[in-house]
Amino acid sequence: MLTLTVNGRPHRVDADPATPLLYVLRNDLGLNGAKFGCGLGQCGACTVMVDGHAVFACLVPISVLPGRDVMTIEGLGSEEDPSPLQHAFVEEQAAQCGYCIAGMIMRAQALLEHNPSPSEEEIRRHMSPNLCRCGTHMRILRAIKRASQGTRFADADSEKRVVR
Repeated sequence: MLTLTVNGRPHRVDADPATPLLYVLRNDLGLNGAKFGCGLGQCGACTVMVDGHAVFACLVPISVLPGRDVMTIEGLGSEEDPSPLQHAFVEEQAAQCGYCIAGMIMRAQALLEHNPSPSEEEIRRHMSPNLCRCGTHMRILRAIKRASQGTRFADADSEKRVVR
């Protein structure tokens, strides 16, 4: 039995210590935001944050996680109250099929937590491990840049608000 801290809450998990984090998140904790893509750490669909760093949940055994903080897309915001980065992804229409988006957002969140004002080159370099098969990379890059700049958005009522 291991205790994992996920999205700020402790969870007792009864699983083999070699079990990949992705399986525990999805099967034991019911957190389905991280997706199974390749299972080899080559696509990024399963990206979550561990201690503020982007990791492939399909490759991380749960045995290395006690005492560390795991953050998933479910811990960033909600549909009613999205994080600034999630809001930027919506405003830029960065998702097409949406399969990669949770992983993209988590990798971008890790970048912005360590570098709140990255250059386009820094964004591109940091995001390169995550793939979008639909080809919305340019919208994803714009969303990350927009979130980093706190760009104003027009909402449905044409009022302006600053996202930070």
